[in-house]
Amino acid sequence: MSLPHAILTALLEKPSSGLELTRRFDKSIGYFWSATHQQIYRELGKLEAEGFIRALPAEQPARGQRKSYEVLPAGRAELVRWTAAAQDPKTMRDPLLLRLRAAAVVGTAGLRADLERHLELHRRQLAEYQEIEERDFPPDRDAPQDRLRHLVLRAGIDLETFWTQWLTHALAEFAALPEQEREGT
Repeated sequence: MSLPHAILTALLEKPSSGLELTRRFDKSIGYFWSATHQQIYRELGKLEAEGFIRALPAEQPARGQRKSYEVLPAGRAELVRWTAAAQDPKTMRDPLLLRLRAAAVVGTAGLRADLERHLELHRRQLAEYQEIEERDFPPDRDAPQDRLRHLVLRAGIDLETFWTQWLTHALAEFAALPEQEREGT
């Protein structure tokens, strides 16, 4: 149920077209809640049908023109309701961890290279988040909205820091395994 709320959040920040929303998801919200172009357009249709958003009138009528959307009072009320509602943490489901568990029974062939690949991906993501933090959140930028947005970014930074540390540790454990354990014999 979170995609509609992510879209409502983005539209409250700035009325946008579906294409603009897709681009904004790619640059910010998509770091923690991804959606395809088709999913965003499908949800825009549902949100409009539910009376949560409306298409803004076009400045000049034209066939094929992009529609921009804004949030209606009912949409804001829904976002307020959803934000205030209690929600349990989600159980982690990570195929890499499951593969490591399986490797304990069938051997680790090929897994080390993938751990190294994951480590590199997490290092790159961490560097990207740190660049965003440096660029968008200087010490003097402390309005309540900025502090909350920065808090979300810090979650990403802390999560990527965790993964880089854990993967470094996992690779050290791999190096310490006897050869037959690494090969699955």
